[in-house]
Amino acid sequence: MTYQTVLTEIGDNYVGTITLNRPGQLNTFTTQMATELYQALVEMDADRRVRVVIIKGSGKAFCAGIDINELYGKSTMEYRNWIELMESPLAGISKMKKPVIAQVHGVAAANGAGLMAACDLAIAADNAKMGLTAINVGLNCVGPVIPISRSVGRKRSLELLLYGELIPASRALELGLINRVCAKEDLDKETQDWATTLARKSPIAVQIAKKSFYASEDMDYQKAFEYMNEAFARLCSADDAKEGVSAFLEKRQPNWSEK
Repeated sequence: MTYQTVLTEIGDNYVGTITLNRPGQLNTFTTQMATELYQALVEMDADRRVRVVIIKGSGKAFCAGIDINELYGKSTMEYRNWIELMESPLAGISKMKKPVIAQVHGVAAANGAGLMAACDLAIAADNAKMGLTAINVGLNCVGPVIPISRSVGRKRSLELLLYGELIPASRALELGLINRVCAKEDLDKETQDWATTLARKSPIAVQIAKKSFYASEDMDYQKAFEYMNEAFARLCSADDAKEGVSAFLEKRQPNWSEK
């Protein structure tokens, strides 16, 4: 599918890349970009050439939030439908089979910070900054704070939500908001290497792990064990589980059939 506000690319390493492509507007969300990003994620998830997805931004920033030009002149019902559309890529990532990595440079603010947090993993340039900044213009980031709170906890999330400060990548790493920090000039290579390493893992094992993790996140403690044990039992019966063990014992690279 051809898009106007995102770029898509699939490498020969089973890694698909989605680039937010509104550089002149710091890749802020519009109705069109939210729709196209969601559709691109759906297509990557269904494409057998892709095992891992990277989301990054073009130009100077990862994503600076929602385009304020779309804010005005809506009814309450229209605002509800509009913001639901804006958040659809964030909510959709947890429902995907394949892991998604955020590659963050420049600024990840408001809905951009939420998108970063909604991704399963995140790596940032050492000069990147991120935060829930909408409070500074009389709004708030109650949607984006949902995935952020799952990463950093209640008090830290409320501090980000209520003060609206941009924090450096080093602080985000300390809080658990991102996984890795690297030099800005190495960001593309580090992200690709990290994604490629993950793409070499058993696709079935990775996908079952992701699905099970999100499904069990809000379960009762004992119920979570029951669910995870059932998921692991299903994985053990897969052909790729047998292939992975055989390859380990035979000291060779596994050949994944995705069965």
